[in-house]
Amino acid sequence: MAKIIVQNKEITVVSVNASDYISLTDMANAKESESRAADIIKNWLRNRYTLEFLGTWEMVHNPGFKVVEFDHFKSQAGLPSFVMSVSEWIEKTDAVGIIVKKGKYGGTYAHKDIAFEFGSAISVPFKIYLIEEFQRLKEQEQAQIGWSAKRELSKINYRIHTDAIRQNLIPAEVTPQQASRIYASEADVLNVAMFGQTALEWRDAHPDLKGNVRDYASVNELICLSNMENLNAVFINEGLPQHERLVRLNRIAIQQMQVLEDVNKRYLK
Repeated sequence: MAKIIVQNKEITVVSVNASDYISLTDMANAKESESRAADIIKNWLRNRYTLEFLGTWEMVHNPGFKVVEFDHFKSQAGLPSFVMSVSEWIEKTDAVGIIVKKGKYGGTYAHKDIAFEFGSAISVPFKIYLIEEFQRLKEQEQAQIGWSAKRELSKINYRIHTDAIRQNLIPAEVTPQQASRIYASEADVLNVAMFGQTALEWRDAHPDLKGNVRDYASVNELICLSNMENLNAVFINEGLPQHERLVRLNRIAIQQMQVLEDVNKRYLK
């Protein structure tokens, strides 16, 4: 569940079977008072063009859609006596593009394609702002997915890094506490090479933040950090002393970050 703000009104977006559904109830509330939302949706459903749009959408996306029942509703649409609720539409046709949810975030929800169409019943400017804010939400989600993927890759490569430390730098007779200090020291080799500070220095500089410096790294920094974990593991296996590895890794970090930033600039043009 997520919220977007459209013309100072909160609109709820939920995921249903991996698809985005937008609250028609919230959208209707943005136009009228909460008590009128159901009437706005019901009046929209009475429109012949609306029914044709909904039926076409269902026939394209829903193999179980009952076309015969839909044809009956379409023949009645536009008549003064024709009235239909969302629940009746769903029950009679097995439609999936519109759903009714109960509970805390209850109301009528529609697949984004249908919700954008319903936006025209609110107002054209509202529909435009709705689409823009929804697209902004999707961009933010994709950025977060990309960040999370790079963070997970960094964790996997860190395992390669710690294995190299365990096999080459930790004598068999050391205590767990001593081994922990060696691991932390090597982690700080990467932190200093990449971020210019140790984990402790970062925590002292950011007492109000939770987690560690890597939790606040950019996607490019995580890509670079992942590469450096692999490289440091190679350098450790080759027997290079720590100070030499730190200098090499810092040079590599500067070079790779520059390359990644240049790629981003070309992509954005």
